[in-house]
Amino acid sequence: MKVAILSETFSKKMGYLPNLLPKYLARLGVDVHLIAMDLSPYYYAASFEKTYGDFVGAGGLTPGTVEFCDGFTLHVLSHRKQFGYMRMVGLRKRLRVLKPDIVQASAAIGWIPLDAALSIPFARYRLFTGSHMASSVFPLARRNSPWWAPERLECALKRAVPGRLVSLVTEKCYTPTEDCALIACRYFGVQPSKVEVMYLGIDTDYLYPAISPPSLGERSRMRAQLGFQSDEIICIYTGKFTEDKKTLLLAHAVEQLRNEGLKCRALFIGNGPDRELLRARPWVSALEFLPFCQLGSYYRAADLGVWPGNESTSMLDAAACGLPIIMSDEVFYRAPVEGEDQVFRKDSIEDLKRAILALRDSEKRQALGLKCAARMARDFSWESIARRRLLDYEAALGLMRPSKAEGACVVGQGSGLSDSLEKFPLRDELPGRRELGD
Repeated sequence: MKVAILSETFSKKMGYLPNLLPKYLARLGVDVHLIAMDLSPYYYAASFEKTYGDFVGAGGLTPGTVEFCDGFTLHVLSHRKQFGYMRMVGLRKRLRVLKPDIVQASAAIGWIPLDAALSIPFARYRLFTGSHMASSVFPLARRNSPWWAPERLECALKRAVPGRLVSLVTEKCYTPTEDCALIACRYFGVQPSKVEVMYLGIDTDYLYPAISPPSLGERSRMRAQLGFQSDEIICIYTGKFTEDKKTLLLAHAVEQLRNEGLKCRALFIGNGPDRELLRARPWVSALEFLPFCQLGSYYRAADLGVWPGNESTSMLDAAACGLPIIMSDEVFYRAPVEGEDQVFRKDSIEDLKRAILALRDSEKRQALGLKCAARMARDFSWESIARRRLLDYEAALGLMRPSKAEGACVVGQGSGLSDSLEKFPLRDELPGRRELGD
């Protein structure tokens, strides 16, 4: 089977879906071709240069490049801006040349899935899409506006209509969470019967708990290298240092807990506008972004994973390394959390301190972390996700029956999400969320 995966961006340093789904499909014997534009992840962000410029900006992708990496073939196409959005140059021609059996687009709306849909009569493949848009980056999902409001009419014209045209020729649209599914159906024209919720995964090659003698030795060496004492509780955060991530909230909480007698520190790995403010705080270590394959060592050196603002796929990665995760109650997606005591009230430094104190016992942290790591490896590994996708691809080609794997549910087929679509008011009062993957 030949599968072409279409992604707007790609970086070898990241651990996102365009890196890991192709890798694990290839391990299952699939001939995988990843087609991406010569754009860096988050190129559209206003703070791109300050946050990601040094990390992903250097050594970018060159149009026309075709190379083999991690078991799959990477194709880099150029781009042009058309009607305000980036479009792959030569995508339809590349698909006709490759002649894939399956095309997996990373989005359900936009030029990439639309061009892929228009190419079906010529290349004759089965099309799958995805939708990772969530309410915190999609204001319409949080507004109480009538259907005739100008912004809703514009959304219908620019998103829902072309999205429905794509959906009509799509086999399935994968979303990582239930609220992403709701937005895909309500605003992007995706047919509910074609939406399947399939959570994002973790790469078990690099993400695992410190339980073996080598990994425990690595933990001790890393803590010593970072200047951490053996009895200190290390709270780690990885990602952007921006206002919506609330990184300063964690820094202040650690400072107050330290003054109150708890031996704890905060380790931040990433970059962003708040970098210098974090570095100025006591009991804080702030490192630059690191390649994805190196982060596991730092997670295993820590004791708690704390994401005080919007969620990130890094929460899954830290949980896979055996860390209990603490997150704000504004986060809808709570797969890494085992107990309600790990959730604190949004923007409350006192409640964040309470959550950290609730996990100050090392035996409790270890038991909770190992339980979570086992669940991540079992249900959230990219290997298991790739197997589920492959079953769906084979079913679309008539090779076998569709999958009904644990951890996946299809809207409109007994998942309960079809009922949610009917019950949600127009303003879609979903908890604040971002597009997963940052």
